[in-house]
Amino acid sequence: MDPHLLRTYVTVARLASFSRAARELGYTQSAVSQHIAALEADLGLPLLTRRPVAPTPAGERLLEHAGALLLRIDAARADLDRFAAAPRATLTVAASPLALHPRVLAALPATGVTLRALDRDRVPAAVATGEADAGLVDGVAAPSDPLRLPDVAPLAATRVAEEPLAVVLPAGHPLAGRSGLRLTDLVDARWLDAPAAGVALDRLRAVHGGPAGRGFRTALRYEGADPRAVVALSAAGHGLALLPHPVTEGVPGAVTVPLVSPRLVHRTELLLPTAPAGQAERGGRLGEFTHRLRG
Repeated sequence: MDPHLLRTYVTVARLASFSRAARELGYTQSAVSQHIAALEADLGLPLLTRRPVAPTPAGERLLEHAGALLLRIDAARADLDRFAAAPRATLTVAASPLALHPRVLAALPATGVTLRALDRDRVPAAVATGEADAGLVDGVAAPSDPLRLPDVAPLAATRVAEEPLAVVLPAGHPLAGRSGLRLTDLVDARWLDAPAAGVALDRLRAVHGGPAGRGFRTALRYEGADPRAVVALSAAGHGLALLPHPVTEGVPGAVTVPLVSPRLVHRTELLLPTAPAGQAERGGRLGEFTHRLRG
């Protein structure tokens, strides 16, 4: 299966248009049509209907594989490029919003840095494909357990920080006076769903292990990346939130109660591409950053 043809197919399916895909890819519309026809001939199946442009059942199944296949190809190319690459004078770090721990910010070089905020799920791919030199990703885990990250390429993960988790409530909430809270006591509460700036409700459901789809109802969904906004929304009565304890402090009207069961922490990890065998220690801004962060 030719990856160039596959990439064209994914673009056409995403845009639902041969002409728009041609403009995005820099091809003629005729070339895009030829790519799709060649891929269909190779697989012996129709992948797209033409009017309207939409994936067939076989095309839908191919899309389930295509993203991972193309990502692996891009990661392999970036990995091989590192054999000849000299240390870079600039540094690009991809980070999920809650991964910006004070230790991380203190370790960044004073100049030559681009800090790129991405969703948690996109950070490993950004490092694997060379879009970023390093990544910082956060998540919920049992104490001292590594995060479960997608297997997109050989990446080295190092713990940067582990912090306790706290439930954020408005000051007048009936549970605000508790010394600790168990997740099982909060299944029927109304929650803020903030997948980028807090612990996503899907994760709470998975940790709780109850019946599929049960509990942790969404009162309000916040699609921004500012954890302090999540705390303020909770203080205003728009639902409970689960956040690393240091983030929750200092917002008027918000009360934080430690999560005592299950035993979970908020973990931040540094992601780096594994160095090719025999390659010298990383230099440049990346070497400076990792040395400070691990020091």
